[in-house]
This record gives sequence, structure tokens and C-alpha cells, in this order.
Amino acid sequence: MNDEITYQCDRCGEEIVVPIDLSQGEHQDYVEDCPVCCHPNRIRFRVDDRGRAFDVDAELDGC
Repeated sequence: MNDEITYQCDRCGEEIVVPIDLSQGEHQDYVEDCPVCCHPNRIRFRVDDRGRAFDVDAELDGC
């Protein structure tokens, strides 16, 4: 089981590693501030039946 995902901040381009909580479901969609530039990124990913995250997507959140 992979308990981390990696995304690239859509604002500063930094590669960010974040922990994931698989108990929150197979499809997750949430907003997290980039720890480097502080801009909010909308993170979306799915988890396969073996507990591995895939289809990770991040984009700037419009809030």
C-alpha cells in the first residue's frame, strides 16, 4: 500500500509529496496549500484495488 502521492504545484512547479488517508475513499478531491509558495492546489486522485494511488492530478484552486 502506497500512503503518499506526489504532485507538481501548478504555480511554482515544485514537486510535493503528501500523505494520503486511504480510509477516506477510493476517489479523493481536496484543496491543499503548496508548502513552498502557499498557493492552493486542488488535488484529485483515485486508488486502485491494490491500494495504490494513480491518476493524480493537481491544479490551482480558484478560491
